[in-house]
Amino acid sequence: QVQLVESGGGWVQTGGSLRLSCAASGIIFSLYAMGWYRQAPGKQRELVAHVTMGGSTNYADSVKGRFTISRDNAKNTVYLQMNNLKPEDTAVYYCNTQDWSRRDYWGQGTQVTVSS
Repeated sequence: QVQLVESGGGWVQTGGSLRLSCAASGIIFSLYAMGWYRQAPGKQRELVAHVTMGGSTNYADSVKGRFTISRDNAKNTVYLQMNNLKPEDTAVYYCNTQDWSRRDYWGQGTQVTVSS
């Protein structure tokens, strides 16, 4: 059974930093691409960052240069380092992966709040 557990959210002032972690189980982690999504109140869930099996990354334009996604296959964990946070980054952040049938798996989400 696939399980994704996020941690590391919290409250921070504008310009601050947070690092999110997502621990995966039930999958051969090194064979799966991983992503971070976020959903702000009243908005659709959006892709923030994505990392392939091989370590290639891509980012939403709104976070390029501020956020970094990385993975540690030995720890079955994907990270999202968030720097220079802005109030518009406030959202619930979700970890995601897909299996070979494109079925989505989601974590429970972690709240990030950035105050101005």
